[in-house]
This record gives sequence, C-alpha cells and structure tokens, in this order.
Amino acid sequence: MFSFKPLLRIALSLLLFSFLFVLPFKQMVEAHAYSAAYTTLTMTKTQIEMTYALDELSVIELVGGDLNNNHMIEQEEFDAMKDKMEAMIKANVTLKINDQPKAWTQVESFVLDRKGDATKVILKVLYPAAAETDAISLTDKLYENDVKTNYVDLLTIEYGPQKSTAALSGKDRSWLMLMTSDEYATLYQDIQQAQAANHHDQSASDANSTNSQSTSGWLSFFKLGMNHILSGYDHLLFLFSLLIARQTFKQYATMITAFTVAHSLTLTLTVLGIINVPAYIVEPAIALSICYVALDNMIRKNVSHRWVLTFLFGLIHGMGFADIMKEMVIPKNELAVDLISFNLGIEAVQISIVAILLPLLYFFHRWKLSRRAVVAASGIVLVLGGIWLVERLFA
Repeated sequence: MFSFKPLLRIALSLLLFSFLFVLPFKQMVEAHAYSAAYTTLTMTKTQIEMTYALDELSVIELVGGDLNNNHMIEQEEFDAMKDKMEAMIKANVTLKINDQPKAWTQVESFVLDRKGDATKVILKVLYPAAAETDAISLTDKLYENDVKTNYVDLLTIEYGPQKSTAALSGKDRSWLMLMTSDEYATLYQDIQQAQAANHHDQSASDANSTNSQSTSGWLSFFKLGMNHILSGYDHLLFLFSLLIARQTFKQYATMITAFTVAHSLTLTLTVLGIINVPAYIVEPAIALSICYVALDNMIRKNVSHRWVLTFLFGLIHGMGFADIMKEMVIPKNELAVDLISFNLGIEAVQISIVAILLPLLYFFHRWKLSRRAVVAASGIVLVLGGIWLVERLFA
C-alpha cells in the first residue's frame, strides 16, 4: 500500500531546499525572459517613417522609472522618463542609407499606449528618403550587452504596395535591403498617401506583393523559434517533466507527437487572430501544467495515456509560444512561411532535446535508485513551477 508520509517528508525537504537554493536563483524565475520590439519602416519617395513599439517591462528594465514598483508604467512616470527612453532608442536603433547613418528629421509622436493587458511605448520618427538603387539597413543594438535578456525586434517593411518581414534577434540584429528601380517606382509619394493606400485596400495590397531583394526573412523566424523555446525555461521544464517519467519508446513518441500537434494548432490559431486568450490566463496555466506533471511523476510510478494530458497542456503552451508574434502585422503573402519557419525552429530544438535525453534516460532508468531520483527531480520542478504559478497569479 502506498504511503504518503515519505512523499510528505520529501516535499517538506524540497520546500526548505527552495528557500535555501531556488529563491536566490529567483532572478531567473522572475526574469523578463523575452523582450519584444515591433518596428515598422514605411518608405516613400519623400521620407521614411519608423514606428518603434516596446513593451513596458522592457522599458522599466532599460531606464527604470517605475516609482511605485507595480511593474507598470503610469502616464506620470512615462512623462518623467520619456526623454531618457527616446535618447536610448536614438542611440541604439540606427537607420543607414548606403552605409551612412541617418538622423531623425522629426519626432512625430512618442506615447504610452495601453490596450487591454498589453502596454507599450510607441515612438514615431521620420528619416530622409532613400533613392533608387540605394542600400537601406536597420540595426538594433538594444540589450546588446545584457546576457540575461533575450531581445527580438520584429520588423515589418512597407514599400509601396509591398511588404516584407524579418525577426532581428541574437547577435545578428541587422536588416538590409537594396532598393531596385522597379521597387522605387512603386513607392508612394509621402507618408499620408501610404497610410491612405493601406487603409483603403489592405487585402489588395497584400495580394499584389512580390518578391524582392528584401526577403521574408524565413531564416530569421526559424532562429527566433529556436531562441524562443531555449529562453522559455517554463516550456523546457515542462518538456523535462514529461520525459523523465519511465515510459516505453512508443509512449514517448505518442506523447511528443501530441504535444507538437497541440501547440502547433493553438500557435497558428493565435497568430491568425482566431483565438485570443489573455496572457494573465495563459501564463499561470503554463505554470500549473508544470506543477501537475511534476506531481503526477511523484505520485504515480507507472504513467499511461499521458499523451491525452500532454495534448491538452500543449494547447496552452502553444498560446504561450504565439505571444511574441501575435501583435506583429505579417503580410498575408508571407504569413505561412514566417509561421511555419517559427514553428519549425521550436520543433528543431524540441527534437534535439528529446534525441539527447532519451538515450540517457534509457540508462538512467536501469539504475536501481532511478525512481527516487525521479521523485526528487520532480519535486524540484514542482517547487519551481509553484513559484512561477504564485508570481503569475499575483503579479
């Protein structure tokens, strides 16, 4: 008969362990794991407009200003910090034409934008126009020397009726376009004309898009997918919890397939805007999934039909994966490629982790103390997941 007393002693020991070791490690748990900027370059024959949007937690990390420590930027706090933030963007986000840095010709607006549970600062500036055959580049060096934060600039480029996208992340945070004569000929005369054309017939604008030397950046989205899961400690911990329990190869294969199908489904539906579950629901649910699987590992020696549970939790994790992309306006002609590339980047890392762990787990489970080790490891996972859960519920 199973006794809960040894398990209770283990749980209490792990709780003490969490205060001694995990809580000093809390910076990783609390860390704003992924900072995302959303940049749009609109090119016309008379000027280039850049719209740069950054989430409020990133702003607080970069320049401070959260005087009441509520992890939000109030309007008064924004007014006090905006000059400092503007200077930081100006120093780190550089537009070049023919390798020559260009200065802002005008700051159109710099505002605090709050929509639902998402708050960003949005800066709009103007640059001088590029001529035909010019080389236009954008480099983003924000967070360049911060090893704790993963940062991505999701870039959309609008030139005439055409659009392209790129994800600037990692060490390679530069984008380059060579303006051909044909592309230059399609440019609108000014920003007002470009905005009117976009509002008039967005669908036709997407349908008429053609390939250019400014590619869709499928490789940059593939890398973004890889970086996104590698920096997602909660997703990695969930995957580890699923794998560490003793199972047959068939069970492992079925479980991983279920997770892949589930998160791919909700990732796609979320990016397409078909479903939109708020982050304040998704993030605690992800932490809860970690706790549940860890506890299941501790209580049940033999797991079965885990693929069903994995599929359900995979639906939640897919919405978490999509969070970084759902606010990016991706042209219809590039949406499929960018979305598939992002998802393949996630899968590449996931398959690599599974391929490395399964042989190790085969030998691990032949060890006579493997069951105790599974319980101990799952207990640590339970503590970490519990910390995430509490923080996300009461943040």
